[in-house]
Amino acid sequence: MLSFSNPNCAPICKTQSFHRFRSFNPSPFPKPTNSNHLKPQIFRLICAVGELGQMQEVEDARPKFKWVEIKLDEMNEAQRNHISRLPKKLTNRCRALMKQLICFTPEKVSMSVLLSAWVRSMKPARADWLVVLKELDNMNHPLRFEVAEFALLEESFEPNIRDYSKIIHGYAKQSRLQDAENALQAMKNRGFECDQVTFTALIHMYSKAGNFNLAKDTFEEMKLLGLPLDNRAYGSMVMAYIRAGMLKEGETLLREMESQQVYAKSEVYKAMLRAYSMSGDSLGAQRTFDAIQIAGIIPDVKICAVLINAYVTAGQSQEACVAFENMRKAGILPNDKCIGLMLDVYQKDNKLKEVMDFLMGLERDGIMIGKEASEKLARWFKDLGVVEEVERVLRDYSSMEVLQIGD
Repeated sequence: MLSFSNPNCAPICKTQSFHRFRSFNPSPFPKPTNSNHLKPQIFRLICAVGELGQMQEVEDARPKFKWVEIKLDEMNEAQRNHISRLPKKLTNRCRALMKQLICFTPEKVSMSVLLSAWVRSMKPARADWLVVLKELDNMNHPLRFEVAEFALLEESFEPNIRDYSKIIHGYAKQSRLQDAENALQAMKNRGFECDQVTFTALIHMYSKAGNFNLAKDTFEEMKLLGLPLDNRAYGSMVMAYIRAGMLKEGETLLREMESQQVYAKSEVYKAMLRAYSMSGDSLGAQRTFDAIQIAGIIPDVKICAVLINAYVTAGQSQEACVAFENMRKAGILPNDKCIGLMLDVYQKDNKLKEVMDFLMGLERDGIMIGKEASEKLARWFKDLGVVEEVERVLRDYSSMEVLQIGD
């Protein structure tokens, strides 16, 4: 597809998508050089390349498309199923195109020819394009970007900056960097300036792709232009710092956000906490854990487990125990991960008596240990050669509990 891979065509093209061309032998008759007299198909291709006067005449090798209603017996079961789920309020012109797109076969006709035929036959307005694009997006249809690219250069669509922002954001979500950048250039060529939404989508895209420098440059440009920075722009930049291993810088940006009463989404805080935890930086993990609560996010058992892991990784057994007890006091039931981490603490310090008290306390509170913690416990007791003794103690303890309840 040539539409966004050649963004210079954006200001002047009306249609743009071409596939599988074959060149014809040059005509013996001179061809006009004025673009106003060129055949529509040739003019569009020249626009896509952007070099008037340096083109050979080309034509789609497939037969010309004639708009004909697709009959039910010409569809397979999956196509009929998709068509049956189209909204009943869909206009006839929109339904006609959706049927063609659902049954589209590139070997029969190119997308640009199909859409051009729809424009000629149905005379769609902007509202019709928007309905079609929405339905394709709802279906997660693989042709939705191709149709959107065509629409952006079609007069009847009357594109605005938000349309470009949407397709850039769509490409960003799929990590299609080059397509997003081509769409951005096409947008600029049409005289549209980047706004907050577009910049935010780009920062998110570069951050997700691990391209820290481009994410930072885009973020700084956004600040320089005085555009408002919301939690999405800030959050994407913080994630870029985290992915680049620059946790202190990311934490500084989080504090900058908080000073402006802007708080990142919980996923950003969790990513920061996880990064500190995995590196064994317990101080950084505790600061982030505190920031999570300041941001109004209530810690759950998974967040607590990550904090405990930070202390365990750092070799701070006492602090890990305190974090576990604080979690229990807050009324949060430990999951298997938390229990396994505490077993690591007791095993590291070889505290067999303490682990027995710990296990009995869990049983007393009706908390059963899961597979991960059970396997850790079995390996530890096997290494100590005390499996039978521990089982006997636990049985005796359980019997005592039953007797006490009976009394």
